[in-house]
Amino acid sequence: MKRVLLKLSGEALAGEKKTGFDEATVTRVAKQVKTLVDEGVQIGIVIGGGNFWRGRSSENIDRTKADQIGMLATVMNCIYVSEIFRSQGMMTSILTPFQCGEFTKMFSKDRANKYFEHNMVVFFAGGTGHPYFSTDTATVLRAVEIEAETILLAKAVDGVYDSDPKSNPDAKKYSEVTIGEVIDKKLGVVDLAASILCMENKMPMIVFGLNEENSIVNAAHGIVTGTKVTV
Repeated sequence: MKRVLLKLSGEALAGEKKTGFDEATVTRVAKQVKTLVDEGVQIGIVIGGGNFWRGRSSENIDRTKADQIGMLATVMNCIYVSEIFRSQGMMTSILTPFQCGEFTKMFSKDRANKYFEHNMVVFFAGGTGHPYFSTDTATVLRAVEIEAETILLAKAVDGVYDSDPKSNPDAKKYSEVTIGEVIDKKLGVVDLAASILCMENKMPMIVFGLNEENSIVNAAHGIVTGTKVTV
């Protein structure tokens, strides 16, 4: 693959602490991404904000304000992870759909492409910049905009199941599933808006467990231990 969009779960990056940052986990991710960058793969990254904030779980805050807090959580995550990446010898840039002072640059496709041409890892922070859209939707939107070949979805769960494997020990894991089946069976790989955006733009995904050894490199090399979501 020449260009991919990697979605990282904020909660997965928190490791066993479940909140904040786990530097050892982030460093393992950075070393894998460095391997791919050295191979010439162009990598865009979206990070969720669940290690800091889940706006929808709050019943006392206006939804728009809650989502804005979540957007800022993703900016914090990208700044931190970007610096860990830099410590491993990579060049990075963070793009947002709104102004963040000197912390980030404004997103544009041209700017992202310029950074990719200079072998930089590009972080897409701040979601879509609008409430009511999740980082799932932002992931697919950015993947389509930058013309990524696929989305690598690194999660705490090691693939797509027909039911929640945490509550159902007999849950069946799919090795391959279509995005249409994901929508029809409500498999919850990404939210509905993101799923439809994938289907309309024929954007495939690979879903795998972040904590599996060398999982990001393997997925980018086509070695899938999780689930392929086809279009």
